[in-house]
Amino acid sequence: MDEQPGTSIERHFADLQDPRVERTKRHKLLDIVVLAICGVICGADDWVSIQEFGEAKLEWFQGFLELPNGIPSHDTFGRVFGRLDPDQFQTCFTNWILSVSEVTKGQVIAIDGKTLRRSHDKTLGKGAIVMVSAWATANHLVLGQVKVDDKSNEIKAVPELLRALRAGKSGLAQREPIDGLDRLRRVLDSLDHAEPGT
Repeated sequence: MDEQPGTSIERHFADLQDPRVERTKRHKLLDIVVLAICGVICGADDWVSIQEFGEAKLEWFQGFLELPNGIPSHDTFGRVFGRLDPDQFQTCFTNWILSVSEVTKGQVIAIDGKTLRRSHDKTLGKGAIVMVSAWATANHLVLGQVKVDDKSNEIKAVPELLRALRAGKSGLAQREPIDGLDRLRRVLDSLDHAEPGT
């Protein structure tokens, strides 16, 4: 992949552990990750639409991905991402995003919580997944996300997200109006006075 030094997906995802057994690997993990990221950036919102996006753009992807067995099936995307360590993936993704984004002082970082469509499973008794995201408004990039604990709410996930962003790039997350969440100012103020690393 020909990219600016330090911004390559390959470099930032090199330490992402592949959960698959060696004999079952028909597709390279990096190919799967790049296809999924590109698909989501372009509006795909499930594994089927990521597969369809990859098939529609196959010629373009063949210019920089290996794709030894073509585009993975939607089932392959689901199985692989279902077994990846989410914290490890988030670290790789966040570091990559930070490397490609030009974040300037005073930039607005919007914080918002969203419920992921079709993420619940009634048969297993699992509720929908709620994520809190930090969005760089000038760059139109998600800088980071954290999953809201099942027995918690968005307010409690925001400090964890801000700490992760601060650890990745100092001064990145600044106090900004956040999605009408009235109590958030107090949470952010408490972070400003907290000991580093707490």
